[in-house]
Amino acid sequence: MQGKVLIVTGALGALGKVVAETALARGARVAGIDHAPSQISAMPERIEIGGVDLSDAAQAKTAVEAAARHFGGLDALVNIAGGFAFETVGDGDVKTWQRMHALNVLTALNASQAALPHLAASKAGRIVNIGAMGALQAGSGMGPYAASKAGVHRLTEALASEWKGKVTVNAVLPSIIDTKANRADMPKADFAKWVTPQELAEVILFLASDAASGVTGALIPVGGRV
Repeated sequence: MQGKVLIVTGALGALGKVVAETALARGARVAGIDHAPSQISAMPERIEIGGVDLSDAAQAKTAVEAAARHFGGLDALVNIAGGFAFETVGDGDVKTWQRMHALNVLTALNASQAALPHLAASKAGRIVNIGAMGALQAGSGMGPYAASKAGVHRLTEALASEWKGKVTVNAVLPSIIDTKANRADMPKADFAKWVTPQELAEVILFLASDAASGVTGALIPVGGRV
């Protein structure tokens, strides 16, 4: 990752922080974009752009352009920003489906559209999306979330086909991620079966690297032990 310029959306979340820190440790320059306020001042190797609603195309474009200006270009976009809701279809609210679509599909779509011209100008443009293993077959209560993540899968495939030869586009499909929030929500689960943020970061950064030049349109499950 030495010298690569990455945008990580959702960079202040549990997974985003690990991906950003790991990329920095390997010599990358990282722009973190998040809905939460920025926590650090801009530095030559790192910038945080906070207070951004990536479900709004104009805000996404403004943030991506700011990152590209700061570093003089972009090499990779990692779309981690998103959300989760557990709600059955029969007892649910259409607003939940709309919120999941906005948080998971529109954030990735808007960031990707804004970044693509810059990524195409790179010698090794990369997009890595975060799908979900749970979107391959939705269980009870998983409808809104699984439908939105299935949309991320289809977005990944369409972009990969449209930009083949210019930008690689892949998605990582985690099982349950071992975070403090998930442990609090599922205290009786076997945490050893969950995938860690660091394990996911390794796969994400491989797909963002030069070594993954031959991989595009892939949906890669990670953490199949559950």
